[in-house]
Amino acid sequence: MAMLTVSDLVVEFVHDGYSVRPLDGMSFEGHEGELVVLLGPSGCGKTTLLSCLGGILTPTSGRIQVGDVEVTALPRSELEAYRRRTIGFVFQAFNLIPSLTARENIAMPMMLTGYSKRQAFDRADELLGVVGLTERAHHKPSKLSGGQQQRVAVARGLGHDPRLLLADEPTANLDHIQAEAVIRLLQELRSQGRLIVVSTHDARLVPIADRIVQMVPDAAHDDGQTRTATFAAGASIFEQGDASDVVYVIESGEIDIVRVLADGGEELLGRLGPGQYFGELGPLLGFRRSASARAATRVELTVMDPRVFRERILHRR
Repeated sequence: MAMLTVSDLVVEFVHDGYSVRPLDGMSFEGHEGELVVLLGPSGCGKTTLLSCLGGILTPTSGRIQVGDVEVTALPRSELEAYRRRTIGFVFQAFNLIPSLTARENIAMPMMLTGYSKRQAFDRADELLGVVGLTERAHHKPSKLSGGQQQRVAVARGLGHDPRLLLADEPTANLDHIQAEAVIRLLQELRSQGRLIVVSTHDARLVPIADRIVQMVPDAAHDDGQTRTATFAAGASIFEQGDASDVVYVIESGEIDIVRVLADGGEELLGRLGPGQYFGELGPLLGFRRSASARAATRVELTVMDPRVFRERILHRR
């Protein structure tokens, strides 16, 4: 039985009057002793997903099960206890308190959640040994390298010995030597039977992952081929939120680019004509469609995969 099950998770919120779905039907599993990597570019919903797993953000729909706890069914009054007992967080920005030593940064959260001072500092000393920083126990963050600060942040996240450790971009902004130390630490923690879920766009974590969750599915490109497509007036070329894998060049006719608003209304962003292209940012950046494209008149389009578009239209190889 999986320790973590995510089923059909949807998160939707309103921004500047239109709906955004950073997560749309996300499903995956994770087992004890696994390192699960959430892989994708910035803005694809990785941090949103971690916030849902940690009980910080309530999804719009879907289900999260951790062990025998259905997280998405917990009342607000029980979520704090869930986070305190089950979850450990490692933040991208470290979030260490500058005026406290490494030892104090690890111990303080434990004291705030009911540990005695002695228990908290004994546990902090133990964890500093686990992350290889015993000799840095009395150094403040300003005297630690980025990699050392990240290892202190990992130790802090392990304070109450959580079953599930969530790490947001743990190797971001670290050089290869510092990143290697953090990656080695994650491997050691996984070997202890803990489930670790890491969000990243760093390919250096991929070789050690037991399971990779592609936050942006690989596009099914046309392998260098182009094709012609014709649409009648009023037809939809693509809709806001659709997966994006191709780029369109207008040969004849006109296209309306429309933003769908949260209240069901629509905002016309622009009308394009022959020689212009649209839909390029999604496949080039790995994002879903940020607007809808509709045929304002009968239209003939050339459909290209992103590589061909770069070579033929952007003249970049």
